[in-house]
Formats: sequence, C-alpha cells, structure tokens
Amino acid sequence: MASQDWFEKDFYAVLGVSKDVSDAELKKAYRKLARQYHPDANPGDPKAEARFKEISEAHAVLSDPQQRAEYDQLRAMGSGARFTAGGAPGGFEDVFGGMFGGGYPPGGARRGATPGDLGDIFGGLFGGGAPGGGRRFGGPTKGRDHVATVALDFMTAVRGDTVKLERPGGGKPIQVKIPAGVADGQKIRLRGKGEPSPDGGEAGDLVLTVQVRPHPVFTRDGLNLRLDVPVTFVEAALGATIEVPTLGGETVKLKVAAGTPSGRVLRVKGRGVTTAKGTGDLLATVQVVVPSRLSADAAKKLEQFAAALPDENPRDELIARAQG
Repeated sequence: MASQDWFEKDFYAVLGVSKDVSDAELKKAYRKLARQYHPDANPGDPKAEARFKEISEAHAVLSDPQQRAEYDQLRAMGSGARFTAGGAPGGFEDVFGGMFGGGYPPGGARRGATPGDLGDIFGGLFGGGAPGGGRRFGGPTKGRDHVATVALDFMTAVRGDTVKLERPGGGKPIQVKIPAGVADGQKIRLRGKGEPSPDGGEAGDLVLTVQVRPHPVFTRDGLNLRLDVPVTFVEAALGATIEVPTLGGETVKLKVAAGTPSGRVLRVKGRGVTTAKGTGDLLATVQVVVPSRLSADAAKKLEQFAAALPDENPRDELIARAQG
C-alpha cells in the first residue's frame, strides 16, 4: 500500500469503529462485516466483493500494532496539512515542520540538511527507504479462505479417518485427515488449502465445518458414549448380568443390581471416545420393559406377587413435594 492510500482512506470509518477501539472490539466489528460481505455469502455481487476487500484491508492494518501506529501517525500529519493550489512546497512545510521541529526554509530543505535526509526521515518511520520504494506496507496479501461442510458418519467421527474432498469449482481433490473424536459442528482449518494470494503471498486456508450423522444406537456426551438399555422387570427386580453393545458391534457384560429402577445410569469404563485429551466411558441408561401381554396364569401369579408387597404408594413423596 502506498502512503497516499493511507492519507486518503479512513480505516476506522470502514469498520465503523472509533479511533480508540480495543483489539477485541476491532475483531468483533471485522468479523460481523466480513460475514455480511463475504463473496461466498454474496455470489456474483461485485459491490459486496469490493466492500469485503476494503474491510479486509482495513482490518489488516489496524489489527497489526506497528502498522496501526504508522497509520495513525500518517493520518495525524495528513489532517493538519494545508496544500496550496498547484501543490506548492509550503504545504509540505506545514505537515512535517511541526513533527520534526524547525520547519523547512523556502526551497524545501531543512537548514544544514542534505536531500538524503528526507529518505532518512521516511526510513525511520516506515522501516526502509523513502515513499514509493522499499517494502510494501503490510507485506503481500494473504489469499482468501474457503469454507466448506463435510458430512461424516458417526463411526468416522469417533475413530478418525482420512477422507477425500472435492475442491470448489473442480481441481485436484484434497486428502483430509479427520482427527479421532471430532464433534458435530467442530471446525477444521487446513492451512494453505484456500485461495492463492494475488501478489505472491501466503495462500488462504480451507475451513471445514463437520456435520456428524446420527447413530441409531449411540449418542455423544463429550468423550462419553450413551445408549439406552432395555431390562426386563425380573432382571431389574432380582438383579442380572446382561450384555450391551459397544461402538463397533462387540458386546460387554454389565451387572444390573437387584432393585435397579428405570433411568439409572450404569458405566462401562474406557469404552467411550478416545482422543489426545483422554478416553471416555460407555454410559448405559436402564429402561425397564413391562410385558405387553400376560397369560392368565402369569397375571394370577403377578397379582399374588403384588399382594405380598408392602402396602405403599411410590408416588406419595412426589405428591407431597408438589404440594409444598
């Protein structure tokens, strides 16, 4: 970017923030505008694309402490300039005289200074050479990021895998390594897989949002896996050792204690999701199953069983709490 660009452009106004904006507020304002004007959200809209580039340029300067300080210095000088018609040297005096002390005599040179001093002034301010030479402000432009969504089956998300993704608009497919334990809605950033830089800088990134298809049996709860386990009335009342499935199909044995109520959660250690952060458990929620049909003999025996139980109402406590 040339210094004249910085004189002419009000990056604070571009982002709709004040000159004393904090880093956090600056980032928040930029993200809001970037989402609104991103080309992916406005396909075929050249005005939105131009606005997005303007927003990105402003953020690139103001988010860098060194560039922001240089920009503020230049804007402060520019706000006090008084250029005469035809661009007479007197205007240049007004801009730089107060900054460096003493002003310039007619002819544009400082007392006792050589023409090379002007390069020294700009070299100290911008880090290398007079305006128009040396490095570009801010360096090469990074390419734009691409965003995409990748749908994974439940097993792939839990175990991890390498999947092939087609590039937007064609091109060579990308091999993406999916880490074990990736969750629904999680984002994966692939460095340098986005749009190339327009001026030889770093390529943009590819940002993937993961969508995990539901499993017919298991659900995720952090690193834990959950499932509902049907248990017969007799198993729940008298206790039993049952088999429950794990992710992948194999079964493990689980002990159900006598008198286990419906809704109790039983834990199988270490059979959940494994990631670099640790390994979760398998959480089995007991669902007591009531027979839908009883023979006459079974019904008679069940009535005898009920008669042998203590005369109590299991809902008494619930009603008492509800009544305050």
